Amino acid sequence: MSFEVGVEAQFTASHHLVGDFGPASLPHAHPYRVDLRVTGDYLRDDGTLFDMTRLQQAVTEVIGALDGTNLNELSGHLAKPNPTAEVVARFFFERVAPALSGQGLTRLHIQIWESPDAFAGYSGDLA
Repeated sequence: MSFEVGVEAQFTASHHLVGDFGPASLPHAHPYRVDLRVTGDYLRDDGTLFDMTRLQQAVTEVIGALDGTNLNELSGHLAKPNPTAEVVARFFFERVAPALSGQGLTRLHIQIWESPDAFAGYSGDLA
């Protein structure tokens, strides 16, 4: 059993997929929605698992690097092999997880929605 808190945020970015992806091989944009959740086994003395404002700040920082960009043009491993929703979810995880270490949290879950009915996710344990 564990507790969970989370936040959502939005950003817009464009990309295209390299390979046999049909229409997704052409440049196009998405109104991405980010769902970030953390879990933990114990509440703090104030009755909360974690300060949601800190989660919002962490997400806002990552969005600042992505909003309005072409994901294929960003340096680093985001564009390789393709800037898929799965890769974007991992990108968020790698940037948010360090700020959450040592806070009594056990797991970080990220979901990236490319549309109202399609998402991908990435999750992992927190130290």
